[in-house]
Amino acid sequence: MKLLITGGAGFIGSNLVEHFLSDDKVELVRVLDDLSNGYYDNIREFEDHSKFEFIKGDICNYQTCLDACEGIDKITHQAALGSVPRSIENPMRTTEVNILGTVNMMHAAVEKGIERIVLACSSSTYGDSKELPKVEDRIGKPLSPYAVSKLSIEQYADVFANTYGLNFVGLRYFNIFGTRQNPDNPYAAVIPIFCKAYIDGTAPTINGDGKNSRDFTYVTNAVQANDKALFTESSEALNEIYNIACNERTNLNEMVEILEDVSGKSIDVNYGPPRPGDVKHSLADISKAQRLLGYQPEVLFKEGLEKAYRYYVEEYGVEA
Repeated sequence: MKLLITGGAGFIGSNLVEHFLSDDKVELVRVLDDLSNGYYDNIREFEDHSKFEFIKGDICNYQTCLDACEGIDKITHQAALGSVPRSIENPMRTTEVNILGTVNMMHAAVEKGIERIVLACSSSTYGDSKELPKVEDRIGKPLSPYAVSKLSIEQYADVFANTYGLNFVGLRYFNIFGTRQNPDNPYAAVIPIFCKAYIDGTAPTINGDGKNSRDFTYVTNAVQANDKALFTESSEALNEIYNIACNERTNLNEMVEILEDVSGKSIDVNYGPPRPGDVKHSLADISKAQRLLGYQPEVLFKEGLEKAYRYYVEEYGVEA
């Protein structure tokens, strides 16, 4: 199988590259990334691998998408502009990349006869729904441009399946974290920021009272879900949306306690105002993914946080 990974120089994408390069079922791993949000250093170690190809290009350019799809069997589409705050600052660019870019990629897949595309979707689509756990077919109103963009690509995927016959699998990621997630990105997520702060011995800031909770999901679980989605032979599993998480939630104050245990450090945390667009609580029902994809979380939160912290220690040197 020849595989295209869009956004393959990004955090999740580069973990997928590493995984599929070692998969005997895959004969080619082609990465498409414009490096505006990903980092070539994430994939530099693979550049001499016989199965690896890299194309620097923007998914907002349709011809680039067509070229990247040439000879490809399946796509896992990770390229996107993440971050709720970024989408609030610049909704136009978030819309362009996440919606137009994804439609470009899906239409290029149709034009090139590609049989399946896996889409990186988001738990942000649950919006203001207070129901816990979150179930795929019951969502609320999105609270940010980012959430709207991610909901939109699910709707486009359904239309492409019905209109053009393009099979898809949508994976609603719940707060994925782990190796290669950059803590120095201006829109970095909370876990890399906090890990780096504990390594540096500086006080991190929690937005709000720390009682917001998340179904934090280690990246190994996202990789497994992509593998299952790409290779499932069950027609029942196709053209569906799935929660990808651990079915456990941790609030930010609890995360700090666990990080203190992992790091062996006690640092006073600062508290700031809540961020606009943030969902208060998130917890996934993963029974659909378990039943139809055979997905089962391999790494739960505490183990994942320890893995992530040790990774950042190795990357950023001696602890303070």
